Amino acid sequence: MTPLRIGNASGFYGDRFDAVREMLTGGPLDVLTGDYLSELTMLILGRDRLKDPSLGYARTFLRQMEECLGLARERGVRIVANAGGLDPAGLAAALRGLAARLGLSGLRVAHVEGDRLPLPPGALAAHAYLGGAGIAACLDAGADVVVTGRVTDAALVSGPAAAHFGWGPEDHDALAGAVVAGHVLECGAQATGGNHPDFRRFDLHRPGFPLAEVHADGSSVITKHPGTGGAVTPSTVTAQLLYETAGARYFGPDVTARLDTVRLTREGPDRVGISGVRGEPPPPLLKAGVNRLGGWRNEVVFVLTGLDVDAKAALVRDQMADALAPVAD
Repeated sequence: MTPLRIGNASGFYGDRFDAVREMLTGGPLDVLTGDYLSELTMLILGRDRLKDPSLGYARTFLRQMEECLGLARERGVRIVANAGGLDPAGLAAALRGLAARLGLSGLRVAHVEGDRLPLPPGALAAHAYLGGAGIAACLDAGADVVVTGRVTDAALVSGPAAAHFGWGPEDHDALAGAVVAGHVLECGAQATGGNHPDFRRFDLHRPGFPLAEVHADGSSVITKHPGTGGAVTPSTVTAQLLYETAGARYFGPDVTARLDTVRLTREGPDRVGISGVRGEPPPPLLKAGVNRLGGWRNEVVFVLTGLDVDAKAALVRDQMADALAPVAD
């Protein structure tokens, strides 16, 4: 089968606004995803709802769709994003209203829910991390746009891939391959050099966003649109692949991906193949996140100017270390 081309246009809430248009116009895509959620984002959205109960989703995504929803439909690109946050149904309703205003008759918008948990005392939000099954069901039903609440970041790729290739929950190796591809894509330009320790090797003034060509067996090629900044190399992919991992087994609600089986190969300029990924059944329990207000957070910025700035910085560092040293009992 022809590989499924899945792109990413957002690695966090507030990422580059014009990335959606850039990804839609820069080359062929089948699915465009956007990751808008983090643990901190759920807190931000919870505080939004304290001010206005109608809020709770990523409002920048709605503005991006106002500019690009017609373009996505014109190009036959389906949109999958977790921008629903605390209110995926509300975002879906807003998107249907937007489609009507834009004259996009027949556009099918679906949302995935079921992640919300009962709120513990004092909590603003409590959610389980779902996998890609709900996304796959929406796409199988003919949705053009799917928005979710709290799903794993990699589910934005595993869900569309499972729908496209007809994978079931027992197709562990294929799902694991898609989860690995999704993990590489999830943080946007981190995979195109932004997460690389030797970042000066690449032009990162305006890095391109990554995409994955996913095959029926779960293998993939990570690449980016021609002419965009940054780079896709085995080392940039490795740097992102190891991001937020804690061992050989990468646990998720769809599958447990064995990171010690991943094989990366250079397939050409800005093309890195991912193959050999083995999968195991997912763990019996889902990860959950709870957000509450509490504690303190503070940040201090020192603006150092003038000559001998390195020496000045060292002095300030020593002053702060002395000032913040623990006091003996």
